[in-house]
Amino acid sequence: MSWESSLEYYKLLNLGVEQRLGGLHSARTVMSSVEFHELTELQRAGRWDEVGTLLADAARGLEAAGADLLLMCTTAFHTVADQVEAAVSVPFLHLADVVAQACQARGLSSVGLIGTSFAMQQPFFVDRIASHGLRVVVPDESRHDTIDRIIYDELVHGKVVDTSRTTVVGVIDELWDAGAQGVILGCTELELLVKQADSEVPVFPCTTLHVEAALDRALS
Repeated sequence: MSWESSLEYYKLLNLGVEQRLGGLHSARTVMSSVEFHELTELQRAGRWDEVGTLLADAARGLEAAGADLLLMCTTAFHTVADQVEAAVSVPFLHLADVVAQACQARGLSSVGLIGTSFAMQQPFFVDRIASHGLRVVVPDESRHDTIDRIIYDELVHGKVVDTSRTTVVGVIDELWDAGAQGVILGCTELELLVKQADSEVPVFPCTTLHVEAALDRALS
């Protein structure tokens, strides 16, 4: 939902279309870029009805602009996914379903989830993944503030810090030790920091997976 995340989505969508179709092809997209501060403040105040209304209005605007498929490019705000999905008649591609299916395709039965403290502590995302038959492991609560700091103080501002990468890779290793067979980078900014080459544990980057699933649907 930060513009850094939106930029990554836009880039990956266009690269994906170019790779699949070749030539001068690019992604036909419409985007609603929200005011991140406004929505984050509403989230922190627990004013989810207002968050849902704002995002449902944005979704209706995208459908009116010609969108055939809707993505919400954020994990935490999937807590109002049902309200957003109900606001439109076009298909809504739920991020948790996409990453869960990718984990299942690799034969996993247990997966770790790293994201904002909100996404790790609340049931809306964990339960949706678990509904696919996966056991979900989250980092120890003592790690949550550190992960939040990396996301909100660094990544949403485009700051990629080597020591933070080391920290997140350490959390991935801890999840492996706790029984996770792979780890979901469950915040759309996290894969700006961590790539598969950084860890021996299978890593599932939610932004890339979301984009690939969207292109599969849109180009089928």
